[in-house]
Amino acid sequence: MVEDQGDIFKKSQEFLELVNQQKDFIQEVLKENEKLRQLLAQARSQSHDDGSLVREEIEVLRKRIESLEKEKREFELRQQQVEEENKDFAQRYIEIEEQNNNLANLYVASYQLHSTLDFQEVLNIVVEIVINLIGAEVFSLMLLDEKSNELVVLGHEGYESDFKFPNLRIGDGIIGDVAKTGEPYYINQAGKNYEVDFEHPIACIPLKIKENVIGVINIHRLLVQKDAFTAVDYELFSMLAGHAATAIFSSRLYSQSERKLTTIQSFLDLLTTSQSQG
Repeated sequence: MVEDQGDIFKKSQEFLELVNQQKDFIQEVLKENEKLRQLLAQARSQSHDDGSLVREEIEVLRKRIESLEKEKREFELRQQQVEEENKDFAQRYIEIEEQNNNLANLYVASYQLHSTLDFQEVLNIVVEIVINLIGAEVFSLMLLDEKSNELVVLGHEGYESDFKFPNLRIGDGIIGDVAKTGEPYYINQAGKNYEVDFEHPIACIPLKIKENVIGVINIHRLLVQKDAFTAVDYELFSMLAGHAATAIFSSRLYSQSERKLTTIQSFLDLLTTSQSQG
C-alpha cells in the first residue's frame, strides 16, 4: 500500500516536471522562431551580395527547426505516456483503497464473530457480513447435521416467506458436492433478474475447519448495485469461510456443553431433593 502510494506520488512529480519542461521548451521554440525570422530577414537583405551563403544559412535554420519539432513530438509523446501511467496508478490506488477497506471491515466482523459464544448470535453476524461485505441479496447458510449427514438451512435472507428449504445430502448436486470436496463453486452470473434456483447457486462457499466442512454459504443473487463478483470478493470468501466456520463450530460446542451441564445440574438437583425428602 505504502509502496503504491509512493509510486503514484513519484509519477505525479514526474508529470509536473514534464509539464514545466514543456513550458520551457515552448519558450525556447518561440525564441528560436524569433531568431529565425530575424536571420531570414537578414539573409534576404544580403541575398544580392552572396546567394550561396544565404542558402547555407537557410539550410542550417531548416535543420534546426526540424530538430526542435522532433524534440517537441518526443515531449508530447512522453507527456501522453506519463498521463496514461498516472491514470493506471490512480485506478490501482482506488482498488487498493477498496481492498483495504474491505479487509478492515472483515477484521471488525471477525472480531464480532469471536466476541460471543451464543450460537444464534453468531449466525446473525454471519448473515450481516454476507449482506454488507459481499453484497448478497438472496443467500442461505447451511450447516451439516452429523446425525443425518444432511445440510440444513439455519440462516437465510431474501427468500419468499413461504419458501420451503430442502435438506441436502453430502455429495448431491452442486451444494452437496462443495460440502463433500471442500472446493468453492462460482459461476459469477450476477443480475437483478437472475431467477433463484435453490440447488443452483451462483456461488457456494464451504465453511471449513482445516479439511473438515461443517457447512456452506449459498449465494443466489447479488444486490442490484453489484454487477459481479470481484477479486476482492474471492479473498473475502476465503477469509470469511475460515472465521465463520471457527466461530460457528465453537459456539455450537459451547451451546451443546451448556445444555448438557444444565441437564446434569437438573438431575443433581432432583437427586438432592429426593434424598432430602427421604
